[in-house]
Amino acid sequence: MTPDELVALLREHWPQTLTALDPATREELATLLRSLADTTEPQAVLAVLRRLRRLLRVLPDEHPVALALRGTVRVSGAADTQVTDRAPLLALLATLHGPPPADPARARLLAAPSVADADVEAAPGDPGLIRLRQPEGGYRYPLFQFAAGTAQPLPVVSRINRLLMAGRDPWGAAGWWLGGNRWLGGVPAELLGSVPDEDLTRAARELVEGD
Repeated sequence: MTPDELVALLREHWPQTLTALDPATREELATLLRSLADTTEPQAVLAVLRRLRRLLRVLPDEHPVALALRGTVRVSGAADTQVTDRAPLLALLATLHGPPPADPARARLLAAPSVADADVEAAPGDPGLIRLRQPEGGYRYPLFQFAAGTAQPLPVVSRINRLLMAGRDPWGAAGWWLGGNRWLGGVPAELLGSVPDEDLTRAARELVEGD
């Protein structure tokens, strides 16, 4: 992967990438991108690309940037040892000085009814609960996960969240619950209590095993 290819990849998936990174990681990303803009020596470029790959390992496994960086990073020739078009790279760097750009898909999930960390009777790392990070900081738990009027997680939700690996990909799990499901004929979160738990679990397992 050349520096220009990396910049193009980041530009394509920039909002989703930034919203997955905490402020400290975004600052380190800015430092590496500045190095990429200023570095021309082949081995130095290669070192920056490798550091970027390590830094971006925090992205979910299915993230397009994570997938593209999973292989060996190489600089193959003189033409590949620097960014040839600095404008796109400088545009990316400019956005790192402010809040990350809005991700419409995540904004929709965060707009669903939810509760804050302090109101949940569970450990923050509980893999059976979806915990979504807000752009301004802090976390929210989608409300559908809890028994009405309580902070107690519904057992069927906890089971399905584990199937969906919500601890590793909370956004993907939230998208399944809050999006339309053709197999169930509706939105899973809205079907809780009206559709047998076994049917909800089967639909989630079908998604996981179908992958």
